Amino acid sequence: MSIPERIKTRLAKDRPMISITVRIPSDVVESMKEIAPQRGFSGYQALLKSYIGEGLRRDEAQFAFGQTARLIEALKKRGVPDSVLEEATRELAA
Repeated sequence: MSIPERIKTRLAKDRPMISITVRIPSDVVESMKEIAPQRGFSGYQALLKSYIGEGLRRDEAQFAFGQTARLIEALKKRGVPDSVLEEATRELAA
């Protein structure tokens, strides 16, 4: 099975970046500040990016290569509308 193009793109070093604001409880930030150096990160923001990346890669792998993706492809071949498949996928993620 080939790697999807968007995952290949994510390996590029010169990707465009965007700044965002996320409200996180202060006790969570304090915990991340304590854990970051133990995991080898310079600060909590790098740790947070790592957590986001890990979760995103896991979910992308599940949906791109997992049983769910194969089932969706089989249903598409049998004429199930994309809107129905998207709704079912959202329900699975909830």
